[in-house]
Amino acid sequence: MIAMSETTEPEDNEVAGVMTTPEEWRVFLKRYGELYVRVRADDEELVDLLDDEQLEVLDRGGRAELWLGEAPAREEALVASEARLGVRFPPSLRGFFLASDGWTRLDAYVDGVHSCDRVLWMRDSEAGGRVTETYDSIPGNEDDVQLFRRSVEITRGEDFWLLDPTDVGPDGEWAAYEFAPKYGDPTKYPSFSALFHSGYENMAEDEDEDEDEDMD
Repeated sequence: MIAMSETTEPEDNEVAGVMTTPEEWRVFLKRYGELYVRVRADDEELVDLLDDEQLEVLDRGGRAELWLGEAPAREEALVASEARLGVRFPPSLRGFFLASDGWTRLDAYVDGVHSCDRVLWMRDSEAGGRVTETYDSIPGNEDDVQLFRRSVEITRGEDFWLLDPTDVGPDGEWAAYEFAPKYGDPTKYPSFSALFHSGYENMAEDEDEDEDEDMD
């Protein structure tokens, strides 16, 4: 049974300035890929993503760059996706798509960010509709159900990244949520940018822990 959930906020969810331009996103996403390679260096899955030259660089203790994204979205494709959903995406999400139309290898149980043409309302996705229906059948989950019904789903995977177009900050950013159905507690962030950056911070913490263990 799914317990009643209460929206929580990370202790420090303003870990970085909001990234809104493609240039800002490209710099950040490049750093994200470099960190991913360092933290996941022992994963078999990562080995399949790197070529022989990159693997040799890693073996020598060097830095291997890995772009985990796609080509930038064209403005026309972005506008078409917004028209399909009847909204205009918040600045940080638009900037992301104009830097990379999708992303793979995210934190925890989120597999990747959709390309702009695959963003959809959570209530309309197969997994999202199933979760919404399940939560709606259990008393006490009314707030979560309303959140699910009004939010867009921007990722694929076991867990969800959601953006709420009805909760808009003074900077035009929509409230963002990370939601793990098995835990039942949506975690709120002030923007898509902050939500994405939280995954980077989690990986950085993993790297620090690994370094501490190596020193022991």
